[in-house]
Amino acid sequence: MFSPVEWRISDRPVAYPDAVAEMEARVAAIRAGQAPELAWLLEHPPLYTAGTSADPADLVDPDRFPVFPAGRGGQYTYHGPGQRVAYVMLDLKRRSPDVRAYVHGLEDWLIATLARFNVKGERRDGRVGIWVDRGNGREDKIAAIGVRVRRWVTYHGVAINLDPDLSHFAGIVPCGIREHGVTSLWDLGLTPAMADLDCALMAGFAQVFGGGENPS
Repeated sequence: MFSPVEWRISDRPVAYPDAVAEMEARVAAIRAGQAPELAWLLEHPPLYTAGTSADPADLVDPDRFPVFPAGRGGQYTYHGPGQRVAYVMLDLKRRSPDVRAYVHGLEDWLIATLARFNVKGERRDGRVGIWVDRGNGREDKIAAIGVRVRRWVTYHGVAINLDPDLSHFAGIVPCGIREHGVTSLWDLGLTPAMADLDCALMAGFAQVFGGGENPS
């Protein structure tokens, strides 16, 4: 059995550098046995992040929003209001020291979360994240994944689109994929509140990774 995962929900947008500093401090504390694992739900102000594989040509409009190097895997990603970011700090040494299995678990988590809104999220070979089949050959991305692991403690995590301004994604080629679009729960005709999405995320997380404490 694992100690309960702590949940934290931030009610106001968190500046990206502040979030990274908080994650790095928590990773160190988890590694030292001084803090429990953490799942942190938040929103960011509008911004772009560049993963370690980002191609500068995919930054279509570099002056639109601030751009931050992320240190995580992946390419360019947008974060902003209406998108729920979940930063996950788990100790894989205690759980399973297998990064590939962990990423697969994140995918399962997002798929389970979407299923609670009767949305079928799907994996795609060669494409990171979770996708929705819109019919007639159209597929849109609804959730992104980007992780980093330091001495077997994870950080960064996932982002799922509730109702962000989808035009903000036009400043980048999201995750380097030009052939497909981006969607959200609201774009699909569903209108849950962010609190509803948080509940679905917590329930889906428990299903895949185990239970947690009440959010703080």
